[in-house]
Amino acid sequence: MLRIKQKVKNNINSFIKLLPILAFIIPFLILYFYQNIAFPPYPKYYYSYTDTFEVTWKGRTFYLFFLWLALLEIILRWEKLQTHRVKKLKSLRTILFVLALTLPTIYVITANFYGLNRAIVDWTWRNNVAQCDWMPLAIEYLVFAALFTAIIVLEYGFEGLKNILISPVFLTIIGTLYTIDNIYPYGWFTPFQILVPTTANLAASILRIMGYKTSMTIIMNPKYGTMPYLTVTNSQGEVAAFGIAWPCSGIESLIIYTLTILLFLRNINIPWKHKAIYFIIGAIITYLINAIRIATIFIIALNTGVNSIQTHRFHDYYGQLYSIIWIMIYPILIIGSRVLWAKIKTPRENSDSQNLGAMH
Repeated sequence: MLRIKQKVKNNINSFIKLLPILAFIIPFLILYFYQNIAFPPYPKYYYSYTDTFEVTWKGRTFYLFFLWLALLEIILRWEKLQTHRVKKLKSLRTILFVLALTLPTIYVITANFYGLNRAIVDWTWRNNVAQCDWMPLAIEYLVFAALFTAIIVLEYGFEGLKNILISPVFLTIIGTLYTIDNIYPYGWFTPFQILVPTTANLAASILRIMGYKTSMTIIMNPKYGTMPYLTVTNSQGEVAAFGIAWPCSGIESLIIYTLTILLFLRNINIPWKHKAIYFIIGAIITYLINAIRIATIFIIALNTGVNSIQTHRFHDYYGQLYSIIWIMIYPILIIGSRVLWAKIKTPRENSDSQNLGAMH
């Protein structure tokens, strides 16, 4: 009987630990099944999401990575999170915690079915936001980040938030980047755009190594701002040309990588020299992946056409996955390398000790 009670208690405790993630399952399912919600055309712009879970940039695919990150953080900090659970069922903190668990669902229903998103579009349009039709999505990310943070704090306290910080920061970064691009679209945000020509040049170098002819010019367009314009020609004389703005060049991937990996490295107990090496290696690979992604877009465009479904699908979805999957996997590779190093180091130390003993 005691074993059964203990098992039930353990299962309940495990369920409680996963509540911050479970609180977002229902709203994400609502968004998935009703993602084609569209409003009537708005003057100059329209608010319409189509298959948003099949788009990375200006889409909701990132929510799947958020869930993965949150689950990974909770699993890695499973034992540490035990001491910060909500214990008193009738306490004010528990009531607020239960309320917070329902807020993501309430927000999604209010925003998508009761006019909140339309009100956001109206307000941002009146305030001359360039891409006002995409502001509801940016705000959605930021609201989810705030709600997830509140749930973590209410359940585990601020100490627990230190252990589960990467996933809400990830949502915050995406929401902030979307907001910046909505206000300063294409090549108008100079702090990010200034890094793009270097990435475009690297992509051009990769294409030249593969036998393609390339040329690049910097264009200034009143609508799109200043951006590099890369033209690529294959051996058959077919041409593909695109202007490259900072979202297309993968600047957002470098930002996501930097903040994510710094938060991760902060929470592992290794020498600072090793942390610096891990960070630099990961940053170089992330940068190279961005250049490879640009090169791949041109190759697909040359093979299938600049305006083909394949080109747009890779640009909007699969290309972004290059960097994001790498960023998600890299922390696991770091952990694996530390475990492997510990196994290699231990036999050496034991062998050295035995040799010293034999010498004596």
